[in-house]
Amino acid sequence: MWVPAQRDSDIAYATLQDMIVDLRLPPSTFINESALASELGLGRVPVREALARLAKDRFVTIMPRRGTAVTPLTLPDVLDIFEARETIECGVAYIAAARASEEDLAALRTLVETVDRDRESTDYEQFLLDDHAVHVRLVHIVQNVLLQDAADRLLLHSLRFWRMHWKNRPPSKDAMLSHADLLSALESRDPSRAEAAMRDHLTTSRQLVQILF
Repeated sequence: MWVPAQRDSDIAYATLQDMIVDLRLPPSTFINESALASELGLGRVPVREALARLAKDRFVTIMPRRGTAVTPLTLPDVLDIFEARETIECGVAYIAAARASEEDLAALRTLVETVDRDRESTDYEQFLLDDHAVHVRLVHIVQNVLLQDAADRLLLHSLRFWRMHWKNRPPSKDAMLSHADLLSALESRDPSRAEAAMRDHLTTSRQLVQILF
């Protein structure tokens, strides 16, 4: 099957997004287009196009006559992320309880069990990656591309935030939340309980955020 070649601007977008989310480009860092294009082995035009997309997705901020910088994360920004996540992910959990296949639930159980092992080892970086995978998997179960697009960006913003704060303040086990209640509700095919479990999970996460600031 023929697969179209990936555009240079798409490569630049994905690479820059990864660099921002994993903090190789920390918040407030100014981005030198020429140096970045050279580092990526791409032209300045695709890099500029990628930065425009990243600005639309709020990963960078373009300031006329000053340049482009990685967008910082303030407390209001992070609370907005959690408000949006709660609005989307609680509905996703409700739908997924009815729509998930047995294969979906088995894969989700494997991920949740992996997250719980990460909690026991207090490996916060691996925990963040596996926790992110749980949330991404759940939203993809509902097979709604509009929800996926919105949730995927929000979850990357959330991942960047937790990396930023846990880098210098490693979390306790209690701060690394389990998904056991959510999984139980999904496996019971109980939409209302799944929605409530997700809401409780995100509410607790938001409370942890407010303690950090």
